Amino acid sequence: MAVGIFDSGLGGLTVLDAVQKRLPDLPLVYLGDNAHAPYGVRDSDDIYGLTTAGVQRMFDSGCDLVILACNTASAAALRRMQEAWMPQGKRVLGVFVPLIEALTERQWGDNSPPREVAVKHVALFATPATVSSRAFQRELAFRAIGVDVEAQACGGVVDAIEDGDLILAEALVRSHVEALKRKMPNPQAAVLGCTHYPLMQEAFQEALGPDVEVYSQANLVAESLADYLGRHPDIAGGGAPAFLTTGDPRRVSSKATQFLRRGITFEAA
Repeated sequence: MAVGIFDSGLGGLTVLDAVQKRLPDLPLVYLGDNAHAPYGVRDSDDIYGLTTAGVQRMFDSGCDLVILACNTASAAALRRMQEAWMPQGKRVLGVFVPLIEALTERQWGDNSPPREVAVKHVALFATPATVSSRAFQRELAFRAIGVDVEAQACGGVVDAIEDGDLILAEALVRSHVEALKRKMPNPQAAVLGCTHYPLMQEAFQEALGPDVEVYSQANLVAESLADYLGRHPDIAGGGAPAFLTTGDPRRVSSKATQFLRRGITFEAA
């Protein structure tokens, strides 16, 4: 059985890279819905339809477990998928929970009542769809009380990263951090709520200042997956990962190679 990693575009490659380093023998299938990226400007029904179609394609490819390495899909579609759509024997995990567990210093599966935590002021940087869903705040409220979250919709950043224009992406990051600081001048922690944003982590950190702890998802998700698989040892096997895209495989392969700085070859989904 393979593990699937689904994203609207290339951002989920940061998660795949971290998972490969943490679990090198795990068979992986990556699917980027590049033909419909970005998801962050779409409405919730559109995101739900595209996400279920992509996840079904991964189930058809032999994956019984799929990670939604797309915060927008996790925010707008995951709960609805789990409640109304999930095929029997299949599992889908999102990327919000590992990050929130780290922020609130909880172990995986800790279902105790919400409690006060050390961090009181959190800046959330995410796509417009993720921000409007308020999924981060909802999941955080299950685990912590007394935490003030200020969300900043980071329009344009994903497009700039996907286009390989990192100079524009850095400029947009600085602009969005300045906008956030006008609403919350002194955040204690910042959450990068999009799997594209680890590529801009240094830019976020520089704009926020050294006293703000920046939480990025890729390594947290990899650790959470390792823990999950330790308790579900029915996944075995090996082999090179498969890369699928709904977009132009040649163009996506070129962008992915730039993205991860190593050769990546996509095939048509």
